[in-house]
Amino acid sequence: MSRQRVKYQRILLKLSGEALTNDGGFGIDPDILVSIAKQVKEVRELNVEVAIIVGGGNFFRGLAASAKGMDRATADYIGMLATVMNSLALQDALERKGVFTRVQSAINMQEVAEPYIRRRAIRHLEKGRVVIFAAGTGNPYFSTDTAAALRALEIGAEVILKATKVDGVYDADPMKYPNAKLFNRLSYLEVLQRGLQVMDSTAISLCMDNMLPLIVFNLRKEGNIKNVVLGKPIGTLIDGGEQNGRSA
Repeated sequence: MSRQRVKYQRILLKLSGEALTNDGGFGIDPDILVSIAKQVKEVRELNVEVAIIVGGGNFFRGLAASAKGMDRATADYIGMLATVMNSLALQDALERKGVFTRVQSAINMQEVAEPYIRRRAIRHLEKGRVVIFAAGTGNPYFSTDTAAALRALEIGAEVILKATKVDGVYDADPMKYPNAKLFNRLSYLEVLQRGLQVMDSTAISLCMDNMLPLIVFNLRKEGNIKNVVLGKPIGTLIDGGEQNGRSA
């Protein structure tokens, strides 16, 4: 048993569907799955309780399909099914690493996943199992960002860890603007007022109303999930604090 002191005892890790691909394209990269599973196992070895929500954008994006004429509710349901595929793939990768895992789906599909039951999810976490929440909230018009905030609050998570391909939240797209500045800390209101594309406004508002902190960090740097859990200054902290600043 590790004696390292952790800052968070129960976390919710939010992954985009694109995080499972090598270049943000289509499908799932098995090597990336292995890397994520390895990092989650490191956190579990610290006796941290871990829940995960993964998007479905590597297979289908409901909002994009809706913009091209598909019925929005239908498009969103297809997107929810894409998250189930990603959740099952992630479960397989974790269990091959020896991490006990349960997938709970907001859409009933008992042959492949448990139904989402809040008290059962909490019990799984208490028993040391990683719980993967699939199919978003089970409702159209709500993103997996909103599902992450909702589930985190329901299970009593202490923080949401939003995994990205960059080091945190910037004042401009760092892929397009090399001089973009990284924020060390932001308030919920600043994120909303600046229109920063961290999570959608519904998710940020849920976090703000319930004072649930959010940390945006780079998933591609192995060990970062563990470093965040240990309280190291990784990424951008979003909370209700008023002292905010940028990195040099």
